[in-house]
Amino acid sequence: MISEAQFQKELELIISNGIREDIGPGDYSSLACIPFEAKGKAKLLVKDEGIIAGVEFAKMIFKSVDENLVVETFINDGSKVKYGDVVFHVSGSSQSILKAERLVLNSMQRMSAIATKTNNFAQLLEGTKTKILDTRKTTPGFRACEKWAVKIGGGENHRFALYDMIMLKDNHNDFAGGISKAIEKTKAFLTENNLDLKIIVEARSLDEIKEILQNEGIFRILIDNFNFEDTKTAVALIGDKCQTESSGNINEKTIRQYAECGVDYISSGALTHSVYNMDLSLKAL
Repeated sequence: MISEAQFQKELELIISNGIREDIGPGDYSSLACIPFEAKGKAKLLVKDEGIIAGVEFAKMIFKSVDENLVVETFINDGSKVKYGDVVFHVSGSSQSILKAERLVLNSMQRMSAIATKTNNFAQLLEGTKTKILDTRKTTPGFRACEKWAVKIGGGENHRFALYDMIMLKDNHNDFAGGISKAIEKTKAFLTENNLDLKIIVEARSLDEIKEILQNEGIFRILIDNFNFEDTKTAVALIGDKCQTESSGNINEKTIRQYAECGVDYISSGALTHSVYNMDLSLKAL
């Protein structure tokens, strides 16, 4: 996984790009009718229900827009919210509050939706050893926030990007001439480049799992698109030789059954690519 410093840098890039995109040369609507010296106060109002996420990120946005804005928090990230709840108040320059408004709302609405969906999955896994993972199926330019939201919702992060973990999927294996060749070439590459990265290998059949197990140094096997019985067989074959992860068309109706097959992790792209934004508003007080 990437370092905390790298993660913070990603968040800063999201904010700077969001401000550039939304404000550009100036918020002319506010400049036209709000005096520079005007002071104001607004509340973050919940018009939905679920798990709130993005409160701390909103604070970062407000500080980036205007370090003199003051945020008074009433509900923290990861808390359950309902219609009518007020998450925080923000006070200071009226122009600054309006500049930050859309970026704060867009970010928190999506992060809260992701945290809510993740929390639903995590609750379905309660009582098993299985943990829910996200994927790289994220919104371009917003990945750090979406992965943060997964953690707020009770999930765990998979690799952040292509550079912090090796993941040999079907195309890698096919282009490399087979699973064992892909693994062999990968190990040589890591040694030659003095890289210490974990290796995950995708398996599409029980025979492929048997082939993967003939190779040393595999961190996790991705059991992809297996049915329940074959997943149980795969877990038994793998034993404690490495970690196990199930993926592929797993939803709220099937996730518990896959967990009961004994896998360590279940990864789901739906956590980030199939959510409906939580309804939030920033209203003047």
